[in-house]
Amino acid sequence: MVLPLFKGITFMFLIGLGIMGNIYVFVNYMCLFRGVKRKSSHLLLIHLAFTNSITLITGGMPRTISSLGFRDLLGDIGCKTAIYLERVGRGLSICTTSLLTVVQAITISPRASRWGRLQPRSAWHLLPLLVFLWILNSLISMNLPLYIKKASSMNSSEIRINENCCYFLQQNSTIRWIFIVLMVLRDAVFQGVMGWASGHMVFLLHKHHQHVLHLQTSKLLHRTPPEVKAAKSVLVLMLCFLFFYWADCFMALYVTLSLEKRFIEVSVLELVNLGYAVLSPFVLMHRDGHLAECWPGH
Repeated sequence: MVLPLFKGITFMFLIGLGIMGNIYVFVNYMCLFRGVKRKSSHLLLIHLAFTNSITLITGGMPRTISSLGFRDLLGDIGCKTAIYLERVGRGLSICTTSLLTVVQAITISPRASRWGRLQPRSAWHLLPLLVFLWILNSLISMNLPLYIKKASSMNSSEIRINENCCYFLQQNSTIRWIFIVLMVLRDAVFQGVMGWASGHMVFLLHKHHQHVLHLQTSKLLHRTPPEVKAAKSVLVLMLCFLFFYWADCFMALYVTLSLEKRFIEVSVLELVNLGYAVLSPFVLMHRDGHLAECWPGH
């Protein structure tokens, strides 16, 4: 009884902290986006904060209320909606982080280069792409509501995989593997694009660093462009994402292959699962000076 209560209180604190952080980032970038110069990266960071909030609310709250003993609070529809939106939110987080990395790589590229020519003329040009990402992730997770039920509405013999107060039912193996392959393909494609864009950014930042060293040697003053600072912030954000993504993958594999599902191991997996959504707004607050400047400027 003590461990579930401690887990519930810990999750409540971290999820509340993450939601407040994402709301703060959302509001501040909305404030900047309403300005004269609307940047594509600001729109993507607004979208990232929104999808992270969805992930925390739908993924964290069911775990918290079940740990605190309120297992019957969610009905069948509540379970289906929460887990479906959590999976959609996680998928959108992957896609948005990847797209943000690409946009930032394009932003710091010379305008005459191939990358520089891809620069969108307006941030609103990214809206059709964001709509496509919502449709894509909604379709990839569309099988979930068919195989999720509230625990108390089922016989114990029907339960296959525990998801706190909600449970996954056994599903057709062909359908399951089709959707698993689609999720793996989505993650592989977007992480591949993320790695490619990040490598390009690192190369450009190295060239910029060499240029700064030359100016310092020549005793010339140099001020770091805001685009370079933003690129460094995006790289840190990407590393944060990759850490939690692969930690989640290895932890999930370990827990799945374990003969006995221990409470602490499953709880750590659930915490790592939500780690990026909790930590990413604070990475942005620490790295990006715009967040501190928004309120005084308005």
